[in-house]
Amino acid sequence: MENQMIDEKTLTAAMSIIISAGDARLLCRDALNAIAEQNFALANEKMKEAGKKITEAHRVQTDAIQGETRGEKQEYTLLFAHAQDTLMTIYSEINIAKQMLKIFESWEKRFEALENR
Repeated sequence: MENQMIDEKTLTAAMSIIISAGDARLLCRDALNAIAEQNFALANEKMKEAGKKITEAHRVQTDAIQGETRGEKQEYTLLFAHAQDTLMTIYSEINIAKQMLKIFESWEKRFEALENR
């Protein structure tokens, strides 16, 4: 069996996706912690930052897909598949966190309205 190395372009793309998506996950977690502390301004800020990071990761994936559709040779690797899986998982986490933020902000407004009666 021949020892094959991942080509540098695929390795760079995969690691870029994993790092940017991982940063997005950390920011999303920070937002959830802020929601738990009812600090909605901070939660919104962290979600905005998470959105930027996940967009960076998605852009790298999109560039790879578009390159393949242009006929550029694309090596399939387990690492790139892991990167795509990571991206989609964290994207889902961000979507859930966004919805949770809406829900808790709405509840907070309702509680404030009840307290001010």
